[in-house]
Amino acid sequence: MPKYAMVIDQSRCVGCMACVVACKRENHVPPEQYRTRVLEMVNGEFPRLKSEMRSELCNHCDHAPCVTVCPTGASHKEDDGTVQIDRRKCVGCKACIAACPYNARYINEEHGYADKCSFCQHRLRAGKKPACVATCIGQSRIFGDIDDPNSEVSRMLRDNSYRVLKKAAGTRPNVYYINQFPKKS
Repeated sequence: MPKYAMVIDQSRCVGCMACVVACKRENHVPPEQYRTRVLEMVNGEFPRLKSEMRSELCNHCDHAPCVTVCPTGASHKEDDGTVQIDRRKCVGCKACIAACPYNARYINEEHGYADKCSFCQHRLRAGKKPACVATCIGQSRIFGDIDDPNSEVSRMLRDNSYRVLKKAAGTRPNVYYINQFPKKS
């Protein structure tokens, strides 16, 4: 069984939002909600500013607090390492939303359940990549089996310096950010 992860190469993201549009269309995400988003972060003081395009989504954490707090078991880990939501079990209590340090969940008001990125589980089962990965014009999103040492995800993490968001939260996220700076030997 694969263990899925995503690497986001920030040096290749052009901020076109194709990933956001593809996700919304593929997963029928309400107009005011997002399963993935791209934020433009600007740090520093003029004239020394640094801009970053940062894609954010569910991190499919190994130690997912959303799973721990879910009173019905709707939020759960799959064998492939992804965190999923069983909509039939979700009561919309919002405990998972409060527990997620990445602000990656929302309540689908029309249907009353929590929702988030699923790495397009339905597409994975059909042998396809997640919609955001398949649509990315800059090829900044790399997806695959992190346990396979020959996968592109494993190679990217082996060959580049990387970071995760909110490492101190202890969730062990499976979304990694690189800037295509090779590791120093």
